Amino acid sequence: MSEDRIGEVLVSREELQRRVKELGAEISRDYEGRDLVMIGVLKGAVLFIADLMRHLTVPCEVDFMAVSSYGSSTDSSGVVRILKDLEASIEGRDVLIVEDIIDSGLTLQYLMRNLKARSPRSLEVCALLTKPERRRVDLPTRYVGFEIPNRFAIGYGLDHSQKYRNLDYVAVLGDEPDTGG
Repeated sequence: MSEDRIGEVLVSREELQRRVKELGAEISRDYEGRDLVMIGVLKGAVLFIADLMRHLTVPCEVDFMAVSSYGSSTDSSGVVRILKDLEASIEGRDVLIVEDIIDSGLTLQYLMRNLKARSPRSLEVCALLTKPERRRVDLPTRYVGFEIPNRFAIGYGLDHSQKYRNLDYVAVLGDEPDTGG
């Protein structure tokens, strides 16, 4: 991994661990006695959902979806294709989408419409990161880890050309434009 491509740290390892623990406690309180299904959006949410689950005190099921949005590498068009769908029905279940980052919000908006059509009891979003400056649609996001500036973020699941996902912190990709991520 080329260290010179890793820029300013946006969220440290310690900040991530603290906030994920807080989110786990909050979600556990809110879903006490309910039938929780957590849906991780691949590939970026893998580290986040794994760490988040360790802090839950309520039983939950986990499933994954993989989606691809058409558009440039730094800007989503909102046209989405499902690459991997859920393995089980979510009808009548309490569903929590676990997302690594909300950028424009267009992909997540599509995903929420798609999942709402499957008649879950409830549908909420937990995002590790959000970029308010880039948001193009208004999305209800019940749980947010951190708001970050409009920079190309890498680490803790976020990648650039499939690299840097394994960093245990979130940083800016060095020498890249200040959009996307």
